[in-house]
Amino acid sequence: MESDLLARKETHFVLWRPRNDDPPPHLVIGQFRGGNPPLFEEQQRHPLSRSVQHPDLWELPAAELGLVEGEVYEYWYEVENSNPDKASEATLLCTDPTAWTVDWRLLAPRLAPPFGEDDRDPASVVTWQNGKLFPCDPDGEAIDWAGDTAIAALPANNRLVIYELPTTWVRFEQLETRFQLAVGTFRDVTALIEPRTLPSPFSAISAFPHGQRHLQHLGVNALELLPPADSFVDREWGYATSNYFAADHDLGFPKGHSSPTPSVDLVELIKTCHRHRIRFFTDMVMAFSTRDPYENINFLDYHVQANVGDPEEFDQGRKRDGFGGDLFKYNFWTETYDPISGTRDNLVPARQLMLTHLVRWMRDFRIDGIRMDSIPNIGNWDFVKEFKDKAREIWQARGREQGLASGEADARFLVVGEDLAVPQELISQQRLDGQWNELFKRMVRAAILGQNDEQEPSFEWTVRKLIDCRLLQSEGNPIFTDGTQAINYVTSHDVEGFRNERLFNFLINNGVGDVARRMKLAFVCLLTAVGIPMIFAGEEFADQHDLLIGHPDKQVDPVNFERLGDPWRQQLANYVARLVKFRTSYDALAVNDTKFIHVDFNEAKRVLCWQRGQPGSDRQVVVVANLSDFMTPHASSGNAEYRVTNWPETPRGTKWREITQERDIPTEWVAREPIFPWEAKVYALVNE
Repeated sequence: MESDLLARKETHFVLWRPRNDDPPPHLVIGQFRGGNPPLFEEQQRHPLSRSVQHPDLWELPAAELGLVEGEVYEYWYEVENSNPDKASEATLLCTDPTAWTVDWRLLAPRLAPPFGEDDRDPASVVTWQNGKLFPCDPDGEAIDWAGDTAIAALPANNRLVIYELPTTWVRFEQLETRFQLAVGTFRDVTALIEPRTLPSPFSAISAFPHGQRHLQHLGVNALELLPPADSFVDREWGYATSNYFAADHDLGFPKGHSSPTPSVDLVELIKTCHRHRIRFFTDMVMAFSTRDPYENINFLDYHVQANVGDPEEFDQGRKRDGFGGDLFKYNFWTETYDPISGTRDNLVPARQLMLTHLVRWMRDFRIDGIRMDSIPNIGNWDFVKEFKDKAREIWQARGREQGLASGEADARFLVVGEDLAVPQELISQQRLDGQWNELFKRMVRAAILGQNDEQEPSFEWTVRKLIDCRLLQSEGNPIFTDGTQAINYVTSHDVEGFRNERLFNFLINNGVGDVARRMKLAFVCLLTAVGIPMIFAGEEFADQHDLLIGHPDKQVDPVNFERLGDPWRQQLANYVARLVKFRTSYDALAVNDTKFIHVDFNEAKRVLCWQRGQPGSDRQVVVVANLSDFMTPHASSGNAEYRVTNWPETPRGTKWREITQERDIPTEWVAREPIFPWEAKVYALVNE
């Protein structure tokens, strides 16, 4: 049993820690009948009772309600308001804080001020079968994991290339003068891997040069879908989580469908990923929430009341930022029921709520990795470690069920966090498995402009630290000691602010004319560096901004897959795909071993060559990167050459192959090929 509360929910309606209990909380339950306005029929209202073992746990046996076999029910908990920002003695209908599914088509009734539309919670959804309560979507469909791929078949952490995908897409309507903005639902994302027959606004983008299975062609083996948990925000990315236990209602409700199917669609997406040996990472936003049920059920036990001197509003003297939401209170200790163990102990309610939500996502949605958003605003490293450790505990248990040793299972799971300051202690103290390496983005953008990074003494050290994350230090200590600890990227979804924009716009804004050449150079650095590469969706084909970017609009910058129809962009995407497939399959890039074998800054050149792979191995990579305007004189002639010193030996039975152009190198031209401005060549040993 991984969560006592989730087990109780199979037989009881359960509400943990309502702040006001006189009158007691009530269950309001009925059936959704559709219509405009929607109908809520056959309503019942029943009081909950305190658990005999736990006075802060309220329950109602479902068997006492006369529920009909196979029927779908929608419900709320009726509670007295606890939100200090809305000091009013009002009774509200609140979503079940641990609801498996929510239905935004059916909202709680309107209330008089100070309550508004934001206080109209969606109904929770459940079905009654064989004497138990079960998760389902509003149409009654339930998730099915039959035929899922075993953990051992999934790629290990040191083989990953992650694709970070927002759910907002765009397509042109008329010659790039107008565009249609819409959401790529769970089904649309699935079609980027394995085409589906069901139509959607983006299922027939004509620009896909390889059919719609774009992610298959690109070769990535991990998908990070930006927050898939339910958010009140209508068809956006969801960095304002509302209902942590439920898949996002809008992403499971394609236009034209009569009923949402978020849980079923998300599970089908994850199964499709697994079938194609693609890991599924979820982005979890746990520093703050927006419109989560506890804001009204028990605000002060779970959330920080802003601007009243609450010490949890600060982390080491720095004010935490809720970005318009309510910060979670991660250091409020009290004696309470533990929804994980089912015992009573001195605990932090908000921590235990999040750990229970973790159980839900790992057990029922079978995620293979986690990205924790906004670590500074979580403001509690003890909780971060507790969360990471619990995730690994659940994963290892699942691995044992499949007969895997702990090391074999651990190699296929990762918990990383986002703190753009990249503090080394998060890893050295084992708070996280890894971090987003914002330093890589900053350095690679400087390097492809021919500039020193602002915090490095020279251009050479900018490139060295860019390629080998183990050279990065904080107060004399290495930030990373292994490549699986660093998530490297040239762009992330945070495209707001100076030098954060999409790479195409960044290069144009810095006066670079030959965008494709510099982008290829950036991708060679990304895909041959020590660390786990991550590609922000659209960068592989030089997507650009369609919307003005300003806070908080960075979260709705769409991906325009129509641009793949441009021939030069298709060529760029094919170039990146060759590198991605090489990265995920070639042994020398799965180890940390890195050595700079040649540095040439003579005559205005900036040529650096790095070697990847274990010394003496018959699998070696040499990258020859020219980060300058220099070109070998008469480079296009048949006898022009540029000599690279310290080239590794060629073992018997092998030859050198240049990966980006897919060509074998004649023996007499090894380490002697001419170089061109702002270009990198990637040479690898292969069998003859």
